[in-house]
Amino acid sequence: MNEEAQQQIEQIIGYRFSDRNLLIKALTHSSTADNRLSSNERLEFLGDSILALVICQTLFERFPGYLEGDLTKIKSMLVSRNTCAQIAMELGLQEFLKVGKGLASDRALSGSLAAGLLEAVIGAIYIDGGFGAARSVILRTFGPSIDQADAEQAQGNYKSLLQQYAQQKLNTTPVYELLDEKGPDHDKCFETQVVVADRHFSSAWGRSKKEAEQKAAFNALVELEVLENTLPDNDD
Repeated sequence: MNEEAQQQIEQIIGYRFSDRNLLIKALTHSSTADNRLSSNERLEFLGDSILALVICQTLFERFPGYLEGDLTKIKSMLVSRNTCAQIAMELGLQEFLKVGKGLASDRALSGSLAAGLLEAVIGAIYIDGGFGAARSVILRTFGPSIDQADAEQAQGNYKSLLQQYAQQKLNTTPVYELLDEKGPDHDKCFETQVVVADRHFSSAWGRSKKEAEQKAAFNALVELEVLENTLPDNDD
């Protein structure tokens, strides 16, 4: 790899290597290496863990109102092969990956190879510049994906959104109260309301307690003017 290509990659990722041999190794797939220890496999292994740690820390700090399950869903989405491959492709890193002839197809480079490449580059940055350098690159390249993953997680998960809002803005936690239930055991409906800081919000009916709580949380978010009313009438 010539120096011009190395500079291109450094410009793409926003990091300049002190030891460019690490960068060259990160871009060397096992199919073209003299032996597997000379490939990017070990760097990929390390980068995978560094990426997971940075994403977990970021989500933990950014979303103090999210429960473990919510954080796990977002983290799994962000560190998945699909997301890593997509980011690698958006950056254009796959163009610099050294692979054997049998793997040099667009389909091969757009999947797990691209994902592994991104993780290997992260591992190389970590060794070369430390955790802070790797974290900066990860947050810059994964920033839009973090926003998107949060939006997808929050969409329809109004309880998590309300809890986050209540804890951050009101320093309290929502309480859900079951007001009524009707219907036979095999087809019950439940009415629930949410109370936030002694304020009672409009109740909602649902086919399950969970559904009723989600709808009640939505009502609270609308009345708090966090969301616009986009749901159909909750009344049965």
